Amino acid sequence: MDLGALADFVLVASHGGLGKAARSTGRSKATLSRKVAELEQALQVRLVDRGAQHLRLTEAGAALFARTRGLLGEVVQAGDDIRNGGGQLSGLLRISAPVLFSHVALSRLAAAFSKIHPRLQIEINAEDRFVDPIEEGYDLVVRTNPKPTEAMVGRRLFTDELVLVAPPDTERPEDGGEVPAVLMSRVGEVRPWQVETDRGEMTYLPLPVLRLSSILMVREAVRAGAGAAILPLSLVGKDIAAGTLTRWGRVLNRPVEVWILHASQRLSSPKVTAFAAFLAEQFPNGVLELD
Repeated sequence: MDLGALADFVLVASHGGLGKAARSTGRSKATLSRKVAELEQALQVRLVDRGAQHLRLTEAGAALFARTRGLLGEVVQAGDDIRNGGGQLSGLLRISAPVLFSHVALSRLAAAFSKIHPRLQIEINAEDRFVDPIEEGYDLVVRTNPKPTEAMVGRRLFTDELVLVAPPDTERPEDGGEVPAVLMSRVGEVRPWQVETDRGEMTYLPLPVLRLSSILMVREAVRAGAGAAILPLSLVGKDIAAGTLTRWGRVLNRPVEVWILHASQRLSSPKVTAFAAFLAEQFPNGVLELD
């Protein structure tokens, strides 16, 4: 396989078309089109459907783009680092992180890092779903309680705990009692809530009244009096202190660890290691402190 043709294919796919790629690099559309055609011929498969206005990846093209854009980006970045003598970071840094962490902390921290490295482009996708960083071209992923794997390496950023909270006027049932509940929409089977309270270990039976797609939405619904919910202490600690929410107890057997990870087989990338180290420095006590 011609790596030059592969790099040109990734370039065209990244820009969404020959015209944009040509304008971005100063190369001709004809040259880029020829290189992509050469790659298709070498692989014996169509990678793009060429329309009058835009270029669309075929299923095979999308799969190839997902598998190669991150790796080729690392190779290009390594060359840039050598040419620049290890100077300022540049290129694109793609990150996937949970919705809550992205909203309350990561966007602000990424802005601070961007000021230090203005030539670096940072793209953050806030999503709670599982992502494969290699398949989807992410440089870094932030995940809660990740399962150990040889394919991923990283470091723990902070720990948190889950607490059961409710509006102050919600009647607190006895052990085994039912309670109106606000749940995440992705939760399937509704299981009893087991918590450690000031009365000892208690079990409550949640009766769903709302299912919401964002943990921030869940907090707002509980604040508005919809029912009880299980939420991170970092998110509701100030509400508990102010009396706008009541803490019923700590959830048992559900520790929370937030890690930043990257693929272990990728080339060592200064932008990846620098951002991971910067992010870890923001949590010296191993806790998430919200403003």
